[in-house]
Amino acid sequence: EVQLQASGGGLVQAGGSLRLSCAVSGLTFGNSAIAWFRQAPGKEREGIARIVSDNDDTVYSDSVKGRFTIASDNAKNAVYLQMNSLQFDDTAVYYCGLAERNLAGPMIRAVDYDYWGQGTQVTVSS
Repeated sequence: EVQLQASGGGLVQAGGSLRLSCAVSGLTFGNSAIAWFRQAPGKEREGIARIVSDNDDTVYSDSVKGRFTIASDNAKNAVYLQMNSLQFDDTAVYYCGLAERNLAGPMIRAVDYDYWGQGTQVTVSS
């Protein structure tokens, strides 16, 4: 059974930082891609960061580029999202997803991902 567990969300003031974690179990953490998505009420699920586990290739959306950093720790079977300079518009439920293959290209699309975590709420106060 493949499971993803997202954690680390919470309430933070604008300008602050949070670090989200995605722990993966039931699957060898290699030759895969893991991405972070977020969804606010009334909006689509937005892919914001992706990493390919075997070569650490990363892709970011324009909305978070320069503020967020995705990183993997294959020994721990985990992926992290360091979020700095948080803004009110970053408020959303954040999900991690895993694609059981290496992905290429600039897009982060929900349809490409095979497994999902439960989501963790990030709320940024203005």
